[in-house]
Amino acid sequence: MKSRTQRYYDANPKARAKKAAYDSEFEKKKKQVKRRVEANRFNRNNPNSVKGDGKDASHRGGRIVLENQYTNRARGGRDKK
Repeated sequence: MKSRTQRYYDANPKARAKKAAYDSEFEKKKKQVKRRVEANRFNRNNPNSVKGDGKDASHRGGRIVLENQYTNRARGGRDKK
């Protein structure tokens, strides 16, 4: 089942294109690249991080920890203030 957000973007191609353009620019920012590199390095070098284990590297309080993918990716979602 698709999420409400995904159904919206499926029905509104212009909105999807706008979001894709924004996301592309956001991911290029030096700060975001640095965060992504840190997370990738943590995943690669951490013996507790196994591909397909359902865990993500998460930036929590100035350090990187393994966290459930759902919890990490849901943070900052619809109800976040």
